[in-house]
Amino acid sequence: MANFARFLQNNWPELLTLTREHIFLVVISTGFAVLLGVPLGILLTRVKSLQTPILGFANIMQTVPSLALFGLLIPIPFIGGIGARTAIIALALYALLPVIRNTVTGILGIDPKLREAAVAMGMTGGQMLRLVELPLAMPVILTGIRVAVVISVGVATVAAAVGAGGLGTYIFRGLRQNDNNLLLAGALASALLALLCDFALGQFEKSYAIGERASTRRRFVGLSVAGLLAIAVGIGFLPNFRSQISNVKAGSEENKRIVVASKDFTESIILAEILAQMLEKRGIDVEREFELGGNLAHDGLISRQIDVYPEYTGTAYTAILKHPPITDPQAVYDQTKTEYADKFKLSVSPPLGFSNDFAILVRGEVARKNNLKTISDAVPLAKNWQAGFGQDFMSRADGYPGFSKAYGFNFAKQPREMDLSLTYRALRSSELDLIAGNSTDGLIAALDLFQLEDDRHYFPPYNAVFISRQEFDALDATLEQLKNAISTEEMRRLNYEVDGKKRSPREVAAEWVGNK
Repeated sequence: MANFARFLQNNWPELLTLTREHIFLVVISTGFAVLLGVPLGILLTRVKSLQTPILGFANIMQTVPSLALFGLLIPIPFIGGIGARTAIIALALYALLPVIRNTVTGILGIDPKLREAAVAMGMTGGQMLRLVELPLAMPVILTGIRVAVVISVGVATVAAAVGAGGLGTYIFRGLRQNDNNLLLAGALASALLALLCDFALGQFEKSYAIGERASTRRRFVGLSVAGLLAIAVGIGFLPNFRSQISNVKAGSEENKRIVVASKDFTESIILAEILAQMLEKRGIDVEREFELGGNLAHDGLISRQIDVYPEYTGTAYTAILKHPPITDPQAVYDQTKTEYADKFKLSVSPPLGFSNDFAILVRGEVARKNNLKTISDAVPLAKNWQAGFGQDFMSRADGYPGFSKAYGFNFAKQPREMDLSLTYRALRSSELDLIAGNSTDGLIAALDLFQLEDDRHYFPPYNAVFISRQEFDALDATLEQLKNAISTEEMRRLNYEVDGKKRSPREVAAEWVGNK
């Protein structure tokens, strides 16, 4: 607990920034959902034939897994992309169902005799809505908004996977670095935020129920104005969102701004930070889009939302270009460079000097006890082992299917498919016995794990490079400086500084750049 208190003391500015980003994501998305959902709900009470298709759509949006929805939105022009815009649209779609449904339920649940009395008094449809239906339905509508806000607070943590920021950044980072302080800070702040939102909206509901003097019309107008203001404030304060509105030329030479991105693991962030700082030393304005999950970095490059990110030749060759794995490093590099230029109009930098290969890992004490050196040594023991692999390894052409066949593994149980960062924790706690990590990971030393030698040379080479858009001449000189500048041992040390010693990637990168 003392360590957590020290962590909060040292990192509270960043935690406050992430909390602010999280609040903006929730407020803006819920504001959109209310401004769209309440009128839609009113419409459904008038045109009942629309209830099935519209509520059906809202139900479908609610059941689609959040990460899948983010991924589906990314390639859609003007709607998707990386960053806050995609997250806001996805969160708004999640929040629509409770808002629409509660609006419909609240209005249709009004006693028909009250409507008859309103008609008998000569009220028009608009007057009946403003003076009878909305006042009586407002408690139910507010409950729907309350549910939508709480849902958005929880789902917004996943938005960090698409570069939208928020408290999910700490959660994903904590999983990746095996850091409970990061996990606790992100999870507790998110839970506290959800409780505060629920309490505040609950108090608003109660104040309405006891009949404060403000009219329903004023309340509704007030909520609408508040929603619009929240959206305006959000656009003004969220750099990601603001930059994406008109970011087709995000990194043009004209304004000397280059968008540097990274994938969602330590090494990629360090490499991206090194490049960003080297560009800044040359007087170039840099925008950072770090910790992008899956293939979002590649997709962002294709859609011109980012300009450069670190990649590995083996990954590009097999996962992006869909070639079967080969073991010749130069052949992989040459073919990758040629096909990226022809197919995507992208440049592949000179190799950085190290290779981050798949690392088949076991616990250090198991390797020492059984004198394990190579992957083949582990095959007889693996009959009683539980293996676990990341989703990427399980699905790739150079991953589990070919690997298990090449070495003749016959595990007692089907390998667990799970998040890569969690496999390290599970291996260390003996929940798993064998995993596929990355050879330069700092967690290998931090958790006393042992890398088995690929004695049958199954895995292709994964030489580190940068992929960039071809029109950026300003990058060439900097990328040339990085040619063969980082050895495998040095990269593992840099990763350990972050994963093992819990230093920030920015600090570690600055130290490396300063020594060059």
